[in-house]
Amino acid sequence: MSLLKEKYIKEVVPVFKKEFGLTNIFQVPKIDKVVINVGLGSAIKDEKLQAAIGDTIRRITGQKPLETTAKKAISNFKIRKGQVVGMKVTLRGKRMFDFLDKLVHITIPRIRDFRGISMKCVDANGSLHIGFKEHVSFPEIKTDEIERIHGLEVSIVTNAKNHDKGLLLFKYLGIPFSK
Repeated sequence: MSLLKEKYIKEVVPVFKKEFGLTNIFQVPKIDKVVINVGLGSAIKDEKLQAAIGDTIRRITGQKPLETTAKKAISNFKIRKGQVVGMKVTLRGKRMFDFLDKLVHITIPRIRDFRGISMKCVDANGSLHIGFKEHVSFPEIKTDEIERIHGLEVSIVTNAKNHDKGLLLFKYLGIPFSK
C-alpha cells in the first residue's frame, strides 16, 4: 500500500468524520482519478516530437497515453477534424496513489523557485489542477535525453463537492499550498 493511501485511511478519514460530523466512511471526500494531459501545440506536425512526448508520459505514469483528437477544424490554428492535438493518461487505484505519492514527495520539491501551489488551483468541485511548465521535474526524465522541453497538466479529481472540502483534503494529504 502506498504511503499516501495509508495516510488517507489512518489520518484523513478520522479527521473528516470528526470535523464534519460524518457517520459513514463513504461521506468522506476521496480522490477518484488523476488525469495527466499534454497539448501538442507546435508539435502537431512533428511525428518524432509526438512520439517523444508520448514516451515521456509513458515513463512518468507507467501507462500508454491516449491520443486526443480535434473535434472540429480550426483554420486559424491549422487544425483539421480528427487530427491528434494532445495526449492524456487517466490513473486510478494503486497507480494513482503511487503517482500522487511521487508527485507530493519527489516531483513538487524538485521544481525550481517553488513557492507553493495557489489555492485558486482547486476548483468549485474540489478538484486540483496543477500546470507544469517543464516536464523535467519528474524523476523518470533524464535531462541529457531531452530533445525539447514541454509542459503538462495534472488534474486530481475528487468527489468533494465544494472548494473548501477539496482544499482541506489536499492539505491533509500533504500537498504544499502557498500562504
